[in-house]
Amino acid sequence: MDSATTAALAHADGFDVFPLSFKYGQRHAVELVAAQRVAAQLGLRAPAVAELDLRAFGGSALTSDTAVPKDRVEAAGSTEIPVTYVPARNTIFLSFALAYAEVLGAYDIFIGANALDYSGYPDCRPDYLEAFEQMANLATRAGRERPGSIRIHAPLVTLTKAQVVQRGLALGVDFGLTRSCYDPSPEGEACGHCDACTFRLKGFREVGLTDPAPYAER
Repeated sequence: MDSATTAALAHADGFDVFPLSFKYGQRHAVELVAAQRVAAQLGLRAPAVAELDLRAFGGSALTSDTAVPKDRVEAAGSTEIPVTYVPARNTIFLSFALAYAEVLGAYDIFIGANALDYSGYPDCRPDYLEAFEQMANLATRAGRERPGSIRIHAPLVTLTKAQVVQRGLALGVDFGLTRSCYDPSPEGEACGHCDACTFRLKGFREVGLTDPAPYAER
């Protein structure tokens, strides 16, 4: 839901959006199909898909057989980084996006990172995103030729999930097409109990709406 809303925001602001998805060995690969549906619904080109296998390293419940934590009462506001954190994932994703941007001749990279209703991942925080932007301008031909031209946009970073829902609906995002669950059923239904589901359901509940995505349990 964050990525879909971010794409809609970029499109509404007049950017020519080139969506990028990642097949990285995640157990919730259903999100790749969802990304294709969302792009089509928003009138965007089909996402490019970068493939890499982070299961070779493991270290996360999303890229190994480690159980995904469910019903974590401490999910909101916890200082402990949960086992669903994928080591260096956003750094890897942004590095791929940076390379893709150079090929395209683009200077603006959008990411749906959120640092309010989230599980405390270190690579979703504003200071990290600012540091990556500085690095991007030092490490690329585009950044050297046009100092300070590469920008990392995280328009949702200070929004609650409820605000994300409101922003997405105002932009015409069909959240019924999106998938956020870390541990979906083989049919692609959300579990309703992992951190991603907890925050997502909280967002819809706070704006008085029912999440239109399919759940194994309600």
